[in-house]
Amino acid sequence: MTRKKIFVFLTGALFGMFASAAGVVFADDSALSVPFDQLRTFSEVFGRIQKDYVEPVSDQKILEDAIRGMLAGLDPHSTYLDPEQYNDLRVGTTGQFGGLGIEVGMENGFIKVISPIDDTPAQRAGVEAGDLIIRLDGKPVKGMTLEKAVKTMRGEPGSEITLTVVRGKEERPFTIKIVRDVIKIRSVRSRMVEDGYGYVRISSFQSRTGEGLRKNLRDLEEANNGKLKGLVLDLRNNPGGVLNAAVTVSDAFLTSGLIVYTEGRMEDSEFKYQATPNEILAGAPIVVLINAGSASASEIVAGALQDHKRAVIMGEKSFGKGSVQTVVPTSNGGAVKLTTARYYTPAGRSIQAEGIVPDILLSRVRLEELENPGIRPISESDLSNHLT
Repeated sequence: MTRKKIFVFLTGALFGMFASAAGVVFADDSALSVPFDQLRTFSEVFGRIQKDYVEPVSDQKILEDAIRGMLAGLDPHSTYLDPEQYNDLRVGTTGQFGGLGIEVGMENGFIKVISPIDDTPAQRAGVEAGDLIIRLDGKPVKGMTLEKAVKTMRGEPGSEITLTVVRGKEERPFTIKIVRDVIKIRSVRSRMVEDGYGYVRISSFQSRTGEGLRKNLRDLEEANNGKLKGLVLDLRNNPGGVLNAAVTVSDAFLTSGLIVYTEGRMEDSEFKYQATPNEILAGAPIVVLINAGSASASEIVAGALQDHKRAVIMGEKSFGKGSVQTVVPTSNGGAVKLTTARYYTPAGRSIQAEGIVPDILLSRVRLEELENPGIRPISESDLSNHLT
């Protein structure tokens, strides 16, 4: 029996941001069956392309494009990673890499911005959640794979790229110039907002975010000369990340009970995560801020604290990404990222395409929305082929 290491992910397509390895599990691939009769058609088409296509095409390109096509028809988050892309994904967990600083998904052949990341070139240039990118340096993205578009947006730090963007009810597309940079994600920041009350901002969930949260809370208590009276936990525009980090952050505010669980067809895709008695705030009240850019791991934290009635959730309905991606290395050095499970809150709620509904719903009060009422931010349910 052979076994392959596979990695569990919770985010969509990323560039200039972070990758999200949630840990390592093992899957038994010895019992996989291959429908040879159906593959005869594939073999016929493969041979016809090799023999008759107007220009020569390498076997590798034909096969990789076929794999991408298989996965593209499943859901927005299943995809093929060539060796370079797979390496970028693994390197991204360090929290330092080149790029723009946004998370994106594919929608009707165009690139949709799920969320810009704090203190990155994209955010500083004015990129917003829900923006539709239609051109990259003047070249249409229609017809590009998501991986190709992401690769195009990457580049040497200091180099410039021009995005052509459609936003809400703007009359016409406009351009945004961004200078690429090495993205150093500091996922946790904090400050005192008034006497006894702290504010913690988590912009992404990386492997050391839980550790960073506890350090920031200790710093706040030191600045306060004692325990906090209350805390604001800001998860707005946090697109997710490492599952274990979401569990660790949730656990910091709970004393017992279920945090999150996953269910899928694959035996190794089912997990349950329990809280431990090491609650750090000693029961002080918590307000969690979310919006339409809060996705995946952010929704795990908000859902767990909401179900345990440990925090009041305020803001907008969250993005609604409640699926788990498993990354399986392939023999050529690449990998297949395949949706293998859904995750559920302690009360059994599926977040997939539903999101977290705040206890206190706050409308988006922003100048452009006052000028253009009725604009709705993008959510998981807007993506083609999304899971229900």
